Amino acid sequence: MFEYVLLVIVAILAIFLIFLYKKSKSLEFRLSELGFRKASQSVKYGKLTEQWIPMSRDFPYNPNDFRFIGSPIDGIVFDDSEIVFCEFKAANSQLNENQKRIKQQVENKKVKWLEFRAE
Repeated sequence: MFEYVLLVIVAILAIFLIFLYKKSKSLEFRLSELGFRKASQSVKYGKLTEQWIPMSRDFPYNPNDFRFIGSPIDGIVFDDSEIVFCEFKAANSQLNENQKRIKQQVENKKVKWLEFRAE
């Protein structure tokens, strides 16, 4: 009799563990999906924000002098006295490796002018 009770308890525990395992996998998937959505929202927010920054009061140049590029940098300001490469970042976002390389090239004056004529 004791063996049957023990067997039933083991079976109930096994079923409970299977239930907990499936529930944890479901929660893990939902958490992963939520993380993906949050990252996606951050990217969308950043893309939207970078479209409006040149028109904000805090932007130090005339918005009419700004030209949006989008990638690999956000844009260029063609001011009367200088040309400025612009990359806008929101919150804690950082320059990617390509943007870092471009920044370094500009700072090292590795910028050229090309006038190309198609004949």
